[in-house]
Amino acid sequence: MADSVDSLVASLRAEADRDRDPEDTPEVGIVMGSDSDLDVMYGAYEALTELGFEEVTDYDDPPEARFTFETYVVSAHRTPELMYAYGETAGERGLDVIIAGAGGKSADLPNMTASIAYPLPVVGVPVQEKSVDSVIGMPRGAPLTAVDAGKSFNAALSAVQVLAREHDELEERLVEYHETLQQGVGEVSRALHESGTERFRADRGE
Repeated sequence: MADSVDSLVASLRAEADRDRDPEDTPEVGIVMGSDSDLDVMYGAYEALTELGFEEVTDYDDPPEARFTFETYVVSAHRTPELMYAYGETAGERGLDVIIAGAGGKSADLPNMTASIAYPLPVVGVPVQEKSVDSVIGMPRGAPLTAVDAGKSFNAALSAVQVLAREHDELEERLVEYHETLQQGVGEVSRALHESGTERFRADRGE
């Protein structure tokens, strides 16, 4: 296991030393404290892929999509050296924003990542309700943006909002996504009004 961590640390630092075209490096990094957090953090994956991002699994063979992201398990408590390597190399590896999620009462990965990767923006995701205080408890001068417990989908949207300030294409995708949500609400509202409450509930199988 130690060899695996050492290998990851070495690969991250080696990647930071390479001079890749920014269009060939992931813009967003997703990290979580444990693979048990993946069900919650999957929301970030869903949001990013819905907005046209693709996941990088091999730096030497990146996806064809213009915008990409990467995903790692990085434990603040069990693998601190990996957490430091990830945060310290994030900017040099081309990342523009990090989404960091952790659970439990000692959910330190988001705030530690924010400190190490500074000034790169980090969006924290408390995986559980009991993780909220730990994630948002940063002192003055140590910024961390955070979403509500379990809302990794929103964390990804926030990450893309950051990127959209420099990429008009992403701004257009965000606007289109929002308009789709509005259209859905409008369609449901009309259906409820025109069907009446009882029929509307029946049509939904309630």
